[in-house]
Amino acid sequence: MDTRQPIVLSISHHDPSGSAGISADTETAASLGCHCASVVTAITVGDTRELTGVAPVDDSLLVEQARAVLEDMPVAAIKIGYLGSVENVHALHSVLRDYPDIPLIIDPDATLADKESLLAPPLWTSMCNMLLPLATLVAPNRREARAMAGEADVHDAQAQELLETGCRYLLLTGVPVTSCELENRLYDARGLVRQFLWKRLPPAAYGVCGILTTAIACHIAHGLTILEAVNRSQQFTWSAIADSRRLGMGRPVPNRFFWANKD
Repeated sequence: MDTRQPIVLSISHHDPSGSAGISADTETAASLGCHCASVVTAITVGDTRELTGVAPVDDSLLVEQARAVLEDMPVAAIKIGYLGSVENVHALHSVLRDYPDIPLIIDPDATLADKESLLAPPLWTSMCNMLLPLATLVAPNRREARAMAGEADVHDAQAQELLETGCRYLLLTGVPVTSCELENRLYDARGLVRQFLWKRLPPAAYGVCGILTTAIACHIAHGLTILEAVNRSQQFTWSAIADSRRLGMGRPVPNRFFWANKD
């Protein structure tokens, strides 16, 4: 029997504080019993308070990183986070279309440091056209879903519009229900599959959606179904946020090894 850890490939940015990006994905994967290979899409400047600068890597370097891993290792699932440029979206598409059998999970963040970036609209468009058709699951929050599904004005319609790009599942996160509760909604091409209700927690450092999507990729790499992976990954993410630690002078950082504190 092959006893190796499943390999998950994280394609995202480097965050110096470890709150998000490659460092956070590596912690999440290790906590869930996976090995995390990584492709760096951008170098950022920031701390636990905010990100103040982003420098995307060259698209040819992105391709070289991705092919080096994919041609060497039996990657069981891929997670995509921040990409940083339209050129990098196109470059990544040229690689991933050669690996259609590897499950692909996308956390579609196109803004990162600058929430009003003029780059965001073309990035949303290029992701919808080039990457979502390859995706097993896409997990936008409310803001991201609204930006990507420009023609729809309610949550169910936004989900349906994004699913029409070709992705198999969509997990819409952070829908407010009450002042104390949030809802995540899983959809497929037939419509709403499942609703998940979660107690609101105090705000943690950015990168929460990154934990969730990486955890889903890890659970899929272990052989779970989409529904099982989504269910367990939400519980993992909630527990990591609930056990957040204040490591710097900004927002708390989720503890992806929360289980290690238990007796």
